[in-house]
Amino acid sequence: MDLHSQYPAVSDLRRKARKRIPHFVWEYLDSATGEERTLHRNRDALDQILFNPSILHGEFDADLTTTFLGQTYALPFGIAPVGMSGLIWPGAERMLASAAAGLNIPYSMSTVATQTPEDIAPHLGKNAWFQMYPPRDKDIRADMMARAKAAGFTTLILTVDVPVASRRERQTRGGLTQPPKLTGRLALQAALKPSWLNGIRQTGMPRMKMMDGYAETAQLSKGMRSSTAHVGYLLRTSPDWSYVDMLREEWHGPLIVKGVSLPDDAKKLEKAGIDALWVSNHAGRQFDAGPATIDTLPAIRKATKLPLIIDSGFETGLDILRGLALGADFIMMGRPWHYALGALGETGPAHLADILKKDLEANMGQLGAKDLTGLETSLIQQ
Repeated sequence: MDLHSQYPAVSDLRRKARKRIPHFVWEYLDSATGEERTLHRNRDALDQILFNPSILHGEFDADLTTTFLGQTYALPFGIAPVGMSGLIWPGAERMLASAAAGLNIPYSMSTVATQTPEDIAPHLGKNAWFQMYPPRDKDIRADMMARAKAAGFTTLILTVDVPVASRRERQTRGGLTQPPKLTGRLALQAALKPSWLNGIRQTGMPRMKMMDGYAETAQLSKGMRSSTAHVGYLLRTSPDWSYVDMLREEWHGPLIVKGVSLPDDAKKLEKAGIDALWVSNHAGRQFDAGPATIDTLPAIRKATKLPLIIDSGFETGLDILRGLALGADFIMMGRPWHYALGALGETGPAHLADILKKDLEANMGQLGAKDLTGLETSLIQQ
């Protein structure tokens, strides 16, 4: 079967995934918070970025390799952390880790994954990143980092843009609870999606295995859980600048801070010894009155010399070129990888990567861009 004839674009994978994933799970994956203005703002802002095509460059094969934090990757994009991936598609963390290893791109595992670092260790390549929501307890923090490093995760990501649980009203209306339970309504939805349900029967109902392991020893506050909160919120703290300093001392390896949107914060993080910054608005899942990440990127690029990652709303090869042209060094995506899993299962991630690769090559051909440098010269300044 020629997958490109049936699923030539990410939008095709999204449509297919929606047909195979239960509604309550789809609402978890595809929703944002509030009226979802930030989610749409991300997309609209990317669409406003235009390039001037260029002519008469002759034949060439575009070079898509890129170097980031001392590592050379085959492609300028990777897999962003998504909590509860194994709920979206059974076995997702293993599948995504294996795909990233084969593609020579980074795979980022969430603290609130449905597997532990030890579970994923056999499937990791050399480019494994661990995303950490900051634990309140220093012993839990130390143990979490030690386990991640022992499993083969070389880079730590501190997420700082989730100080509290967001509302995520659409997700709440969908009926998902934490930990997930198949109530009568949700069980009926699951029964209508046999591929997903058969996978869940094999893996068991997903839970946050790593966080659940700490919950028994941590003192959890009561009466503070919203419908979208979970054990992870009760174990973690809202970090401050001293927390960043502590983490920099404790983690011996590349350290990335995710959730940056202000130039002044970028300057402070550079002084704090952070290795790279991740420009993100959590894909609109936390705050509904923030700017699109692509709109904040140029000012952050001017404010720091650190390598920059960007996410939130990126779906195509053209989007990747837009981010790189405006100052990012690397692009990360979350939802598209899960659309691919939902549509095609284990073969989905490799097909998505091929879609993005072909889209990059086609658009670079139009721009006369033989590699990923100098893209800013093709931008139409508005």
